[in-house]
Amino acid sequence: MYIAIAGNIGSGKTTLTTLLAKHYGWTPRFEDVEFNPYLEDYYKDIQRWSFNLEVYYLKHRFRDLLEIAKSQETIVQDRSIFEGVYVFTANNKDMGNLDDRDYQTYMELFEQMIGVAKLPELMIYLRASVPHLVANIQKRGRDYEQTIQLEYLQGLNQRYDDFVYHKYKGKVLTIDVDDIDFLNNKLDFATIVDRIDAMLFGLFPPE
Repeated sequence: MYIAIAGNIGSGKTTLTTLLAKHYGWTPRFEDVEFNPYLEDYYKDIQRWSFNLEVYYLKHRFRDLLEIAKSQETIVQDRSIFEGVYVFTANNKDMGNLDDRDYQTYMELFEQMIGVAKLPELMIYLRASVPHLVANIQKRGRDYEQTIQLEYLQGLNQRYDDFVYHKYKGKVLTIDVDDIDFLNNKLDFATIVDRIDAMLFGLFPPE
């Protein structure tokens, strides 16, 4: 089984991935952020480094898809190839950070890969307001994230909603995270688990 955790920068994807892996005994897959050779440069000069960054992520996410498809374990993944393309790359294109030539090359590469892609059995979408995202970004203190513009986060939020509610064809569980603390509040986490159980196993009535 394949579970994907989707959500904007600072929404809590990595935290929830870790908690769910521990709770269910699932195998976690985390996005490579600490050792990405382009990420710091990208936040300093988004237009210059967008194509490099997007291709790097596409390569890693496609590798993950191939490994997930062969795995006999249940995988819970921190961000999938689908949101990488339809949210982040599309947002960069709309902001003028990818020209038409680079975007066409990227999408042709993605379309060749997608023939072997497997939709997750469940995508969990962590929906958060920009102030909530900013608070979490400041709290974790990654230097390269501190210069992210509010307009960029807002653009990603709009892209996420459009992707999840209008483009994505798989099963989605949306969790509004602004007013919950699933890391420190056991009841909040238990509520999320109940909703996952309902959608995957039919153990509780969904809300």
